[in-house]
Amino acid sequence: MLSKQEYRNKVLGCWLGKNIGGTLGAPMEWRRQVNNVTFYTQELGGNPLPNDDLDIQLLWLIMLEEKGINPDSALMAEYWQHFVAPYWAEYGNAKVNLQAGIKPPYSGIRNNPYKDSCGAFIRSEIWACIAPGNPHLAAKYAYDDASIDHGDGEGMYAEIFCATMQSAAFVEKDPKTLINIGLSYIPEDCAIAGAVRLAVELYEKKVPWLDARYKMLEAYRGSCFFGYLDMCSQDDIARGLADGKMGYDAPSNIGILVIGLLYGEGDFDKSLCITINCGEDTDCTGATVGALFGIIHGADAIPEKWITPIGRGIKTGCLNSGDLGYFGDQLPQTIDELTDRTERIYEKVTAMNAAPPECLYYDKHSLPQVFAPASRHSFPMFDINVEYLTGANRAPGESAKLRITIKNKYRIQASLSINWYTPDGWQVGPAPALKAYVGQGHWTNDNSVTLDFSLTELDYAAPNPSNRFVMEITVDGRATVMLVPVLLLTECR
Repeated sequence: MLSKQEYRNKVLGCWLGKNIGGTLGAPMEWRRQVNNVTFYTQELGGNPLPNDDLDIQLLWLIMLEEKGINPDSALMAEYWQHFVAPYWAEYGNAKVNLQAGIKPPYSGIRNNPYKDSCGAFIRSEIWACIAPGNPHLAAKYAYDDASIDHGDGEGMYAEIFCATMQSAAFVEKDPKTLINIGLSYIPEDCAIAGAVRLAVELYEKKVPWLDARYKMLEAYRGSCFFGYLDMCSQDDIARGLADGKMGYDAPSNIGILVIGLLYGEGDFDKSLCITINCGEDTDCTGATVGALFGIIHGADAIPEKWITPIGRGIKTGCLNSGDLGYFGDQLPQTIDELTDRTERIYEKVTAMNAAPPECLYYDKHSLPQVFAPASRHSFPMFDINVEYLTGANRAPGESAKLRITIKNKYRIQASLSINWYTPDGWQVGPAPALKAYVGQGHWTNDNSVTLDFSLTELDYAAPNPSNRFVMEITVDGRATVMLVPVLLLTECR
């Protein structure tokens, strides 16, 4: 059981480590090269550098304060559209999709070559800090978060891996145990898991960290920064490491942060510098390793020499601060204020949830259901998932196939009526109205029902580029009415 003092020390260590690692790694960000840093390389004047690694977590904190502790991806997407300012890579692709009406996780899938990149795992700490010792809950938060801009990609697995490892770090210190806990929450055959296992194997074989870095990039690299060779060292070019898939960045960077964690062997300076000296997305990997170190060992274990040059302030860079209070005064101004406000959310989460599970590992049998791409809609008694089996896009004349899963969360069985409301000229198969039965929630094996539908435009001579549908689900004998939106976009192919 964490004492209040232990919890606070670890949260403070998390945010201090995040600020330090992000500031240390920022000048080398996205350079494919071996660095040689041992300390900050720029004059800082007592201030950290702005870093989106922390920015979006500040936004999630404000969301939790304003809207409560049970956000879903739809609510997160609302805050994303309003307050995340840049259109960088996956951030921007998600915004464009959301503006078109596409909900998560499809906002992170459609036309998004960056769904395997690093933008999600960099914002995992908030979920660990409000769910300490409860990686099951941290994983749920992290999934909803990552699905906005990484959909079903490796970037989503990366955030779940980091969030669960960091949550467990509040009650477990051994790095290898933490790594295994993180791995238990993601599919064994995903690239994130492969990169992590490779890092562990190389460390156990006592391969020097620099050689481990080369082997990681040989096996899991994406392209160097947008393919620009001037962002790649001559040594790496000569080794054949300049090429790679655009946007495929999360696997190698997760592998690198595991290298830093293991080869650092519990030393803050060594952990941070090895991580950043491996190159790639250095502010992200450094910030994540710094935060994880802070959770494991607490703020007291972070040397003061790293804190003094940047102070305890927070600098933001990618948020619409003009709408976050009076020119951003809703945002925490210091690490200490951020720790205070994180602690208050943690107390609410603790009051609303049962004690963390004794087992920190995850049951692999549930993974296919957890990671199946679906637009998720939660109602008091039911959860409804919408899977776009043929995607959210369709060419003129193509039918769309959807799979609807309705899960009963309550102990009373239900007879359901499903009715579709469609634009003119559309046909729903097998029928626009039908009945379905679901058994008692949690008590039986038939507490969910899955229905497949097809949506066909009968007259597509002048197709509508945006087609909105509503599925109405009512419960016989009850006042329950659940409305689920469905959007199909017509695109040229």
